[in-house]
Amino acid sequence: MPTTPIRCSLLFVLATIHLNSDAAPADEEAQLSLVRQQLDVIERLTAQAERSSNAQPNERYRFDYPQLIQDIQRIRQGVQDYLSPSRAQPRDPAELIGDYRLDTPSAESSP
Repeated sequence: MPTTPIRCSLLFVLATIHLNSDAAPADEEAQLSLVRQQLDVIERLTAQAERSSNAQPNERYRFDYPQLIQDIQRIRQGVQDYLSPSRAQPRDPAELIGDYRLDTPSAESSP
């Protein structure tokens, strides 16, 4: 299953963030830089998995790779915005979708 490395990588990033959430502020930038690097790796793994997927047209569900990549980019932008804030005003945070299963339309037409 090509999504297993992606899931493991995402869990690793989340664990890194959680385990280091009490890190000293001086260490925070280095940790967030590591998170950005890991997001780059996850995005590359996602692109590779998408290229190697062999979704058949008659499958009921398939993985929504574009949505996952969009969410990864949103996380990366959030980290970047925190590290280099462009303004002091509050921003409207966008929610992650988190649902990566696409329903494939049925080949049969309804009466």
